[in-house]
Amino acid sequence: MPSTKKILHFLSSALVTSISVGVLGFGMSTQWAKTTLECTRDGGGIINGTAIITLKLFDGNLNRSFCPSFGSIDDFQVFPTLRGTGGTPVALHILVLCLLALCLLFSAGSILITLYNSVSNPYETYMGPIGVYTCSSLSACLSVVVLIVFVVNVNVTNMAEDLVKNFSEAIPVELKNQSSEMLLGYYLIIPYTVLSLAAIALIYTYDHAAYAHRREQQRPTEDAPKEIMMY
Repeated sequence: MPSTKKILHFLSSALVTSISVGVLGFGMSTQWAKTTLECTRDGGGIINGTAIITLKLFDGNLNRSFCPSFGSIDDFQVFPTLRGTGGTPVALHILVLCLLALCLLFSAGSILITLYNSVSNPYETYMGPIGVYTCSSLSACLSVVVLIVFVVNVNVTNMAEDLVKNFSEAIPVELKNQSSEMLLGYYLIIPYTVLSLAAIALIYTYDHAAYAHRREQQRPTEDAPKEIMMY
């Protein structure tokens, strides 16, 4: 049976990781980005209207004002719509979804390992602290990659323009002065990353203290006179 200290540290790590999963799950269900574009028609220099795209991971909203028609609000599914336009944006969006799924998978693995360690004393293998370090560090690293890939997809690629032109009713429009802001869902990835690192810190604190305790127990034998040890 594990010591009380070990139980507390591993259960605390499991709780922190569970909270991080809840934060990530909520973040995946809410808005991630808002992009505004200005519209002109027929290649003219006069700005006729605006298009505002609000994105979640799986669905979005396009609010057009004179871009090109009088006004329209359209709801759409992100993946099918991007798949229709093709190119880099859909590939990056798929990558974001895959990375988030891996984050949830590794977090689940971390929770299972910490719960297992709280009721047993496994060897120092992938089912011990090493497993927690691996799963939680991968979750943290992949979540950082998600932050980078998503913001690149929104700000660097032509995803926003493709989405607007997909709903432009076959009327040619010129889009310019794009501006984007990240919303709550995107920023919730940051506390998820921090909590994943906190789960590692809790296990490391226990592991380091346990290692120091083992070294302290071995020291009297190491420091004993050679004659006594031979005897």
